[in-house]
Amino acid sequence: MRLVVGVADMKLGRDEDVLITFALGSCLGVTVYDPEVKLGGLLHAMLPQAKINKEKAQANPYMFVDTGVPRLFQEIYSLGGKKERLIVKACGCGKPLGKNEMFRIGERNFTMLKKMLWKNNILLKAFDVGGNKSRTVKFSLEDGRVVVSNNGKEWEL
Repeated sequence: MRLVVGVADMKLGRDEDVLITFALGSCLGVTVYDPEVKLGGLLHAMLPQAKINKEKAQANPYMFVDTGVPRLFQEIYSLGGKKERLIVKACGCGKPLGKNEMFRIGERNFTMLKKMLWKNNILLKAFDVGGNKSRTVKFSLEDGRVVVSNNGKEWEL
């Protein structure tokens, strides 16, 4: 089944499911995959920290990196995923407005992810971040492949 992950959203899948998200600009896209049980999830988070709006974070933890990433991992664990088997990849975190992007949201999103993974002793296997291009991410749970595309070009993470 093909599952579309919207902005400030997260979806989980198994086996032959394909998770896809569109228009990753400054947003962070994170995939987490357990190859032994063919289980994975894709998060599309907008902003680095929930403290800017705790009510929104409570209503939708997937809006923020610091609340969405832990929730993604908790969901994977609850369905049988094991930390030692997980493969984590990230993309997005760009500057869609170029040098005029004064809040550095993309950069801050990626920094928040790296800090969280480091604190939890989890390695980031691959990433494609930065720049000013928007990315589409397709995550196949049959084999764990993460394919990123932009402007008709595709590459695998």
